[in-house]
Amino acid sequence: MNKRAAALCGAAAVLAGMITSAPADASAGPAAAKLSWKKCATDDYPTLQCASLKVPLDRSRPRGRQITLALSRVPHTAKRYQGPLLVNPGGPGGSGLRLAGFVASALPKTVAAQYDVIGFDPRGVGASKPALDCRPGQFEPVRPDSVPSTRAVERANLARARSFAQACGRKYADLLPHIDTVSTVRDMDAIRGALGARKINYFGYSYGTYLGAVYAKLYPQRVRRLVLDSVVDPTGVWYDDNLNQDYAFNDRHLAFLAWVAKHDAAYRLGTDPAVVEAKWYRMRAALAKKPAQGKVGASELEDTFIPGGYYNGYWPYLAQAFASYANGKDDGPLVEAYDDFAAVDASGDNGYSVYASVQCRDASWPRDWHRWREDNWAVHDKAPFMAWNNAWYNAPCAFWPTRSLHPVDVSNHRLPPTLLFQATNDAATPYEGGVTVHEQLGGSSLVVEQGGGNHGITLSGNACLDKHLAAYLTDGTVPRGDGEVDAVCRALPDPEPLTTKAASASARGSALHGLLGFRG
Repeated sequence: MNKRAAALCGAAAVLAGMITSAPADASAGPAAAKLSWKKCATDDYPTLQCASLKVPLDRSRPRGRQITLALSRVPHTAKRYQGPLLVNPGGPGGSGLRLAGFVASALPKTVAAQYDVIGFDPRGVGASKPALDCRPGQFEPVRPDSVPSTRAVERANLARARSFAQACGRKYADLLPHIDTVSTVRDMDAIRGALGARKINYFGYSYGTYLGAVYAKLYPQRVRRLVLDSVVDPTGVWYDDNLNQDYAFNDRHLAFLAWVAKHDAAYRLGTDPAVVEAKWYRMRAALAKKPAQGKVGASELEDTFIPGGYYNGYWPYLAQAFASYANGKDDGPLVEAYDDFAAVDASGDNGYSVYASVQCRDASWPRDWHRWREDNWAVHDKAPFMAWNNAWYNAPCAFWPTRSLHPVDVSNHRLPPTLLFQATNDAATPYEGGVTVHEQLGGSSLVVEQGGGNHGITLSGNACLDKHLAAYLTDGTVPRGDGEVDAVCRALPDPEPLTTKAASASARGSALHGLLGFRG
């Protein structure tokens, strides 16, 4: 989790509110007594509550070893109760406890009041027990250059990836076969049962869209409403999806550089985007030779700028760091940006451990490194910004100690109307994923943010998008169009260079993206 996003949105967690009984159509009876909700508040979300739920590690052995899931809740307060709304920020490996508070506070009050908004840390994540941490310090700087320009650099990166996979296998041999999307979906249904609900409402971002689609596939009769924001392409899980990301992130990085050129009066890096791009890669080359303050080398520079591909609200901070270094070799702002956006703490180590465990288990990955080398050099030739950084992020899957499962075919014609949101220039989950899932989920509606490039677009300041979300959660209303898209909303303007006013204007977007994290 990045620190600047946390600073912009403030610390968030959990507290008590009024608990009211569920109506007959949302309750399954005594099972609700399994959960004991307690106060665990912060100033930001004063009505959130916490609970825990034990579930079997192995669903084929329900009386075997139990693990613990951490849950959070903002209770409904309205007379009209529409049941639980489970929320997930993506990842895999993202913690959902604080997201419940954010969603409940960001939705219109009259809408949020009708739901118990439920957050949860998926198995292996955060406050759920046991929580994975395969190899603490995996991302400590300075790492080898991500671009394997020599066989020695490639061997160094391969050694890191292999050692991480081996560490996971040594520490968690009993857990890894059960850390995957389908196991998490089974846990979600256990949460539903513990809440005493016959059906759930679900709202997921990023990887959380795949999680929700898989839940809907396995439990279509238990889905009441389904919102998917920034949609994973389920036909590419996960190797191809990551290669496709590389092209989209490169395009988004070029958009950032063009924005810097547009604001040359602030950054003095040139008015031609190609000139600005050349300066960025010169900065990268310089840092590869001499890391800033012994901390930010070429790989860490990429780590620092990748978050800009998720959310343009970070662009002013990144541009300021870039300009300070390129114009005057002042590396202080660059190191600060790395600390804010890229430095990995214990929470990040946990998130990455779960990310790798889920992705490597969910689907098959090439075990022949020659395939990885060929594919990623081909991508790098056209889209150099993130290709090899992303390859090494996922490379433990080439050596993963557990066998792979098969991706779930999420195609589904047994659901009530569902609502999808997708930005046309989203880098983390490219636009085609939203179109694909729209085609696969019969009766779904697709709302597109035209020209938008952020990842996670609802509850982030776009009133047009939020209007469709609120209408759907109020009474199930979805837009219906004649073509591929059912409704179009204009993207918000790109940010301005840093001023107090500009920084405060993006507070809600910063809050959301601080909770979603990166790589999800």
